[in-house]
Amino acid sequence: MNLFRLAGDMTHLLSVLVLLLKIHTIKSCAGISLKTQELYALVFTTRYLDIFTDYISLYNTTMKLIFLGSSYSIVWYMRHHKIVRRSYDKEQDTFRYHFLVLSCLILALFINERFTVKEVMWTFSLFLEAVAILPQLVLLQRTKNVDNLTGQYVFLLGAYRALYIFNWIYRYFTEPHYVHWITWISGLVQTLLYADFFYYYFHSWKNNVRLQLPA
Repeated sequence: MNLFRLAGDMTHLLSVLVLLLKIHTIKSCAGISLKTQELYALVFTTRYLDIFTDYISLYNTTMKLIFLGSSYSIVWYMRHHKIVRRSYDKEQDTFRYHFLVLSCLILALFINERFTVKEVMWTFSLFLEAVAILPQLVLLQRTKNVDNLTGQYVFLLGAYRALYIFNWIYRYFTEPHYVHWITWISGLVQTLLYADFFYYYFHSWKNNVRLQLPA
């Protein structure tokens, strides 16, 4: 494992910890899109279908269990915890994400490396992860003001994907025959979706002001 992948994994894990800190400590999910969290739960479920059949390493299995467990835990808290769910802004979180799921599934059925259940579901998870942040970004644009923990959560998610791009570049030049166009294109699309958020995040950090996104 190279440094870029490890940094990407740790950044991804840190983003989850920041969100759990917000939910468990502050007992609030204000500014967090339940729809995006449900999409991530679906992403990890379909990507890790091999968790009990294909053992790679203790690190790999542990990370899979962490992301599966944390994603479902976040969804549960936002839906069922009496205090947390009161802060959920359901009226603003109205992105029709079913179209994303259906579109990604159809795309995965036609564009994949092998037409098997695991491979199609893995490809579907890549396509879906690329766009899963959309409901969250739309919610932030509607609410405009973004609290520090929510801003850090979204920033870390984007940073994780950006670091993975460096990981792919490194592996391309150091590993023979390392070519994964589906993964690369999906990751690039996902990173580009964060570009606007990154701009305003760094602007707020540079000027030491509260993060605000344009409507």
